[in-house]
Amino acid sequence: MSEKKLPAEALALKYLREAEGVDRKDHAARLGHANESLLGKIERGDKEVSRDLLVSYAEPIGQTPEAVDALLALHSVVRHEPVEEGPSPVSLNAQELGWIDRTCLALARCVLEDVRIELIRWKKGRKARVARREAEHLWSGLQKEALPRRRELAEIFPRYRTWAMAERVCAASVRKAADNAAEALELARFALFIADRLPAGFRPRVQGFCWGHIGNAQRVGNDWHSADQSFVRAWELWSAGGDDFLPEWRLYSLEASLRREQQRFPEALERLDAAWVYGKGDQVAAAHILLQREHVLQQMQDSEGALRVLDEAAPLIEALGDTHLLFALRFNRADNLLRLDRFKEAEHLVPDVRTMAMKLGDVLSLTRVVWLEAKAFAGQGRKQEAMDRLEQVWSDFTERQLPYDAALSALDLALLKLEAGRPAEVREMAPSLSWVFGAQKIHREALVALRLFCEAARQEVATVELTRQTIAEIEKVRRNGRD
Repeated sequence: MSEKKLPAEALALKYLREAEGVDRKDHAARLGHANESLLGKIERGDKEVSRDLLVSYAEPIGQTPEAVDALLALHSVVRHEPVEEGPSPVSLNAQELGWIDRTCLALARCVLEDVRIELIRWKKGRKARVARREAEHLWSGLQKEALPRRRELAEIFPRYRTWAMAERVCAASVRKAADNAAEALELARFALFIADRLPAGFRPRVQGFCWGHIGNAQRVGNDWHSADQSFVRAWELWSAGGDDFLPEWRLYSLEASLRREQQRFPEALERLDAAWVYGKGDQVAAAHILLQREHVLQQMQDSEGALRVLDEAAPLIEALGDTHLLFALRFNRADNLLRLDRFKEAEHLVPDVRTMAMKLGDVLSLTRVVWLEAKAFAGQGRKQEAMDRLEQVWSDFTERQLPYDAALSALDLALLKLEAGRPAEVREMAPSLSWVFGAQKIHREALVALRLFCEAARQEVATVELTRQTIAEIEKVRRNGRD
């Protein structure tokens, strides 16, 4: 007498119960049944149950709907109905059919595992996106508060103490670093304040991420020694391990900026190579990394190489349509063309660059575009047009108290005036540069060069050659990060 074939649901219920180490009596009690007879009937195949009812029986013993579906699917692969074949000279024997079945099972296991891994990645990504949207919403209100109040709110309300909020505050620090290193550092430290209050399991990785942003803010503030120490701390904490919910490429990218400013160019490029590996597949990451690589090559005075990198970055940035990235792409291209004395090509880019700056609503960027245009005009012999624009640029930088930019734009203007044989006008400019000598964070070597020029200008003995030497010296100091 042949044994009864059990349905998939009966086998699944028995497997799930025994896998959890739960006996039938305990299982029945968890379901609220007086006795185990109903479960016994189901497991013996005497009573049919639907998939949904099976799920409701599995949940009290800690099993998920996904586990039920996986077992039912696997059963359909293992226990399938044989294919009826008519007489054929190429019919398959039992051994050959067995090989096919084993192959199908192996493939099913591989596919199921691949699908599981992909679904886990998708689900984690979805949860991360939800967390980031919530952090964005919360930060829109929190950023309006003073720092003590932010800390107080984060201490009281758990919704502010999330990895996504720490990440969002780090992003605010990076943006603020463009014009205020002190505020950037304050933001990065607030992000660490949040990270320090996260659950222990993944806390070190978030802390490491925040320390990298502290190092970045210290770099912008020219505190390179502290920045070095912060990155050491960042990598120590990051290497404690954890999931990939934070972008590792960002840490490499931030450290690359520090190495660039320290003139450690091979190390900067090495960090960018690592950032590229960890950021692959992320178009925004790729665009940022390529722009950084261009910046390093420009600092190395390799404008041809910088242009090649911008050519590589262009399709990515155009596809993204991000105004900040588009401005950087087009401004940097024009700047490198000027460095190669390709003035006409640079001038053709100016209207587009100006449009991007206007979209950003960034007055300082607009001033830099005017400076760009002035250099393009000067290189083509359109001296008066160039001087008119440089007057505006010098005035704007002076009003904003930007010493290096003010000094260099003034020297560009003085150079054109001297070439035009107007030394008296250069003499009149000298007193307007006196404020630079009292400016913070301008290196002594730059001040010495500028003082010699101003003294010569006052005596109307400044020459074109001296002006060019002064520009070269100040640009060298600035390029070397000594400001």
